[in-house]
Amino acid sequence: MPKVSVLSDHACHLGEGPSWHPGRAQAFWFDILERQFLQMGLNDAAPLIHALPFHATVAARVDNDRHLLASDAGLHLRSIDSGKLTELHPFWDENPGTRSNDGAVHPSGALWISTMSWKFEAGFGRIWWYRAGELKLIVEGLAIPNAISFSPDGRIAYFSDTPEHVIYRVAVDPGTGLPAGDRQVFCQVKGGGPDGATVDADGLLWNARWGGNAVDAYDPDGHLVTTISLPARQVSCPAFAGPALDRLVVTSAFEGYDAEKRAAEPEAGRTYLIDGPFHGLPEPAVLIG
Repeated sequence: MPKVSVLSDHACHLGEGPSWHPGRAQAFWFDILERQFLQMGLNDAAPLIHALPFHATVAARVDNDRHLLASDAGLHLRSIDSGKLTELHPFWDENPGTRSNDGAVHPSGALWISTMSWKFEAGFGRIWWYRAGELKLIVEGLAIPNAISFSPDGRIAYFSDTPEHVIYRVAVDPGTGLPAGDRQVFCQVKGGGPDGATVDADGLLWNARWGGNAVDAYDPDGHLVTTISLPARQVSCPAFAGPALDRLVVTSAFEGYDAEKRAAEPEAGRTYLIDGPFHGLPEPAVLIG
């Protein structure tokens, strides 16, 4: 049976974008709305909390010393040791009132990054492809694009439109990470919306069910095979962590809660750790040129 524990009881307004840095043996994640970047070893007592000058949502590993951060201010390199930020690309979505959202690195080194409206407007959600300084629009017509992840062989990409309760799959070129076909429905999600996701070494897609108190696992045919319940209702994103990548770090949020609701759900916003019979894959490094 999977075991759920609390990694960090620091309550994130909108916890998101967890990742594992193997060279540092640390997990990283964001509080998007509070403009914070959190850093923590799995045995540490509490996370280090770094203030950011923008609302960042994705941290892609460049090498042992740097992340590539995607935010509403564009793409920036960030030194893990000093926190120094260097702009690589200004914010790329010309639609007014948009920000970055979900993202993941394809085995080719390409970063898929989604953008969305701050007001959650339908049709404003898009997904972009970035590699070695080149940026392309690859998916349009969504509302809140999430669940960006890839099959172990790099031939399939997954993404969701959270308000539509659907996860899509699309064939991709394994050498470039660019789409090689039309998107198809992978599965429908009930009891909440599909938020962030990651794929394990066996090809199971692990998806955080926003509003559903759970992380769900789907097989490559889109069948639900496992559900793990969590204390927080607004579960936002999982990431495999630990030296053997056999643990899941899962973020959550209290976005939209008033004082009464926060008091009724003190677990909201905590970051959780799940131990279970699964193994992830190392997150590829992003190619920046």
